[in-house]
Amino acid sequence: MTLSRRRFLSISAATLAFAHRAQATPLYRWQGNALGARATITLCHPEAARISESARAEIERLEQIFSLYRATSALSQLNAAGHLDAPPFELLDCLSQAAAAHRATGGLFDPSVQPLWDLYARSYSAGNAPAEAEIAAARAHGAWDDLRYDAEAITLRPGMALTLNGIAQGYIADRIAHLLQTEGLNDILIDTGELCALGGNPQGGDWSVTLDAPDRPQIGLRDRALASSAPRGTVFDTEGTAGHILDPRTGAPATARWQLISVTAKSAAIADALSTAMCLMSAEEMKTAESALSGVKVVHSAPA
Repeated sequence: MTLSRRRFLSISAATLAFAHRAQATPLYRWQGNALGARATITLCHPEAARISESARAEIERLEQIFSLYRATSALSQLNAAGHLDAPPFELLDCLSQAAAAHRATGGLFDPSVQPLWDLYARSYSAGNAPAEAEIAAARAHGAWDDLRYDAEAITLRPGMALTLNGIAQGYIADRIAHLLQTEGLNDILIDTGELCALGGNPQGGDWSVTLDAPDRPQIGLRDRALASSAPRGTVFDTEGTAGHILDPRTGAPATARWQLISVTAKSAAIADALSTAMCLMSAEEMKTAESALSGVKVVHSAPA
């Protein structure tokens, strides 16, 4: 095939014009919610609104699997009945990643603390801390090792319940990233409460994320996920001393040794789970957990 100089120049000009238009396309930010947290998707694409609507629909579908506040969700049905036949693939996949985080953290990431969490929420809503006997009773309902799951069914011990709030927001970010990748998209920042960067910033460089810490550190993200947890980011009591992250070893809220833990990983679900569990760890224990899974890095740990 021969190509005249005139034809080559016209193609080059058209290519340059297209590149100029692409650069001129402004960043588009969709805003919504995912599992009760603010969610955003930031991208630069002529069809940004359509792409964001596709992602929003996927978030809605995944909420119907993971939400503890929807009685009809797969997780709520499992907790209510103690058994779920033909569980959704995403629920099984998330449980498998939770199991990996459980092993990597020596059991400190433990979704079976839901009965404890519910006890603390109910007790403090009534104006009192839970009694030791109540804590012991809640812990007796079962632990992570009592969970049974496969493609056929998920089964809990009587009285046992799961919360995936320490991993599901990250998992949803991963699923949205996967959805957009299958459409051939790149250079998108997904924030479902935890962050997943698909490529870099279309305007150049990495996505720059500022952590909510006193020194306002900045983290560059490209094809990486970032999750942060604060032991007292959410509290049960009005005094702000009983944090929402519970220690499965004792049944008590995490001691306030850290203000904020931020973790990057290839998977937002893993980053989410590890940042949660690391709120219960010493600096040395964090290093051990960091090395237990490939690609994990603690990028910020601010002492209280």
